[in-house]
Formats: sequence, C-alpha cells, structure tokens
Amino acid sequence: MYLQVTDLLNQIEAELKAAGLWAGVAPDEKAMQSTAPFFCDTMPLQHWLQFVFLPRMRALVEGRLPLPQQIAVCPMAEEAFKPLDGSTLLLINRIADLDELLSGQRQQSTARA
Repeated sequence: MYLQVTDLLNQIEAELKAAGLWAGVAPDEKAMQSTAPFFCDTMPLQHWLQFVFLPRMRALVEGRLPLPQQIAVCPMAEEAFKPLDGSTLLLINRIADLDELLSGQRQQSTARA
C-alpha cells in the first residue's frame, strides 16, 4: 500500500503544479502552527496540501508508520477549488483516490476523471 500512497502523493503534487497552485515560498511559521482543520484559518488549502499534508504523509510512508484510516480531504478540496475553472478536476480526483485507498470511502461530488 505504501507504493500506491507514494504514487498518489506524487500525482497530487504534479496536479497542484499543473493547476498553477504550487507555491514557491512556504507560509510563515505562525501560519504553520494552526490547530484548525486544514489550517483553514491561516492558509489556502493548496498551501496546506503542499506544506503540511504531503510532507506528513510522505514521512509516514518513509517511516513505514501507520497510515490514516479515516480520511476525507476531497470534500474540502471540492469546496476550496470550486471558484477555479476545470483545471483542478484531476487534482480533486487524485485526492479522492487517496481518500478511497486509505479509508475505503470516496466522498466526491464532482465528476470522476
């Protein structure tokens, strides 16, 4: 499963870049200390994905540590990326794929691609 997770994490990174959502500068230290879900009070979702979620998930994979079994990032991604055009559809689908792989559930309302 770790290989599948790594592949999906790499795809999520690639889709963030393809959609022009990859940041060149990390959020400041204060923003990184948020305790809100998805750090929604200090940064946009794409920054949380890039600077919090992807590194933490990669650390779990590299350490062969237990992976989350209850995960539902897709509904938040669908809401956060709703104002953007179709450039985020593949990103949303890869996030839904990861949710489904880890939790066994797919909570996605947008079309699958």
